[in-house]
Amino acid sequence: MNSLTKEELKHVSDCKKDKTYKKGDVIFNEGMILNGVYCVRSGICKLTKLNPNGNEQTVKLLGVGDLIGQRSIISDEKTNLSAIALNDIELCFVPKQEILNGLQNNRDFSLDVLKHLAHDLKDAEDDLINMAQKSVKQRLAETILYINTNFGVDNEDFLSVVLSREDYANIVGTATESAIRILSQFKKEGLISTEGKKIKIEDRQGLLNQ
Repeated sequence: MNSLTKEELKHVSDCKKDKTYKKGDVIFNEGMILNGVYCVRSGICKLTKLNPNGNEQTVKLLGVGDLIGQRSIISDEKTNLSAIALNDIELCFVPKQEILNGLQNNRDFSLDVLKHLAHDLKDAEDDLINMAQKSVKQRLAETILYINTNFGVDNEDFLSVVLSREDYANIVGTATESAIRILSQFKKEGLISTEGKKIKIEDRQGLLNQ
């Protein structure tokens, strides 16, 4: 929102609401009509999609500074994903009309939003290319590195985002058994270590070389 004027920023600040969710809470469900946009102030959430079998597939992870729901607001469509708190999370909620007012009255803001949507589209295209061109092992290694780079580690150097093996499988587009097998292989090769569901990177370059 850096492209908004001071007056517009003050108006948005006056209208915004802080919302908190506990780990596992649903922020919104797939198929809902949103009445505003969320910005992550602290914590992490995951975007999920129900597959034809009724199972939840993790599509993307979002952290501090990321926006949630902007595409649905701008396109005036129902959400095609669900948003779920991965840990305790604090969000800033901006009503839909404030976003639309900014789009209608501020050209720079409109351009910033378009750039943001274009960036999201590029990320989606990159994901499709990775699915087609990279092995499951490569995609899983990249996912571990992505989580480390974007969300950091805890005080014992384990990834701060703790995902199930099923979540990892869903993110890279493989069966849970395959994800478990590859993670075990990474562990044998000394690339990672584990403690329950927690993962620690031991050889970053080794993961990069997959």
